[in-house]
Amino acid sequence: MAEPNKKPSGPPWLNPTIQSKIDWRDDDVVVSVPSKSGTTWTMNIVHQLRTKGDCNFEDIYHEVKWIEVMDTPKSTVDDMVKNINDMDTTKPRTFKSHKSPPTLPFHDKIKYVVVARNPEEAIISMRVFLSKHSPEFFEHWGSPPMNFPDVESFYNAFVKGGGFGQGLFQFINEWWKLRDKDNVLMLHYSDMTNDHEGSIKKISDFLGFGPFTDEEWNNILKYTSFAWMKRHESKFEGSTIWNPPAIMSGGMLRQGSSGLARKEGMNEEMAADLREQGRAILTDEKVFDWFYNGGEL
Repeated sequence: MAEPNKKPSGPPWLNPTIQSKIDWRDDDVVVSVPSKSGTTWTMNIVHQLRTKGDCNFEDIYHEVKWIEVMDTPKSTVDDMVKNINDMDTTKPRTFKSHKSPPTLPFHDKIKYVVVARNPEEAIISMRVFLSKHSPEFFEHWGSPPMNFPDVESFYNAFVKGGGFGQGLFQFINEWWKLRDKDNVLMLHYSDMTNDHEGSIKKISDFLGFGPFTDEEWNNILKYTSFAWMKRHESKFEGSTIWNPPAIMSGGMLRQGSSGLARKEGMNEEMAADLREQGRAILTDEKVFDWFYNGGEL
């Protein structure tokens, strides 16, 4: 087990050991989604359901706290844990995590909204996302920039050599074991984009934040639409988490669609290598197929 304030490998602004020290509450909600797989959208969905439609928030990261993140290079794990444990007790806490169990603690009375996305799409999106990070942010944290001139160089360094692809499959493998738990809701990004309202309804029924008036429900659908979120992108860039901010203006939300990985540079050689990595982890063909294509669990 990691020492309490020892930094694990990974970006210096992230420390997943924070999660193991939180005083969890029975009404906590965790949005557990791999990187670039619909995290921000799902965070906003949960926030809008909890508030019955809120267009006036400043930063989604104030409403749905990221429980792996360090505030400054000088912050400690204990600092971050205290901030979380001191949160308001009058309403359910909602959290974001890119981790799955066992790194993310699993408790039967906590609700987990889990979203998966075709790994090819997540990888393509990740390369673009990294290019939108500010040089000042990397310099502030003493980390080299993570820019890649093309998809192939990114894939070789970050996916094939850096373990990003394996991490996506491992994430799904861990949650798949828990998919039948009453406090776990697993959704696929492609299904969410194909049926916006139906997906919001599933999450609403699972969390039990209603009932809603017609006006409240219509506002929830409006404020969780890609069009509205794109028009108000500054609310979703985490600009108030760090100084200097991590993401350059306009760099968080991209397309809000699925099925474009091949058009955006994922070639068959990379895709075949990724599938080989995935099948070594996801030995059940059903979960492998669901991870790529979605559909009923």
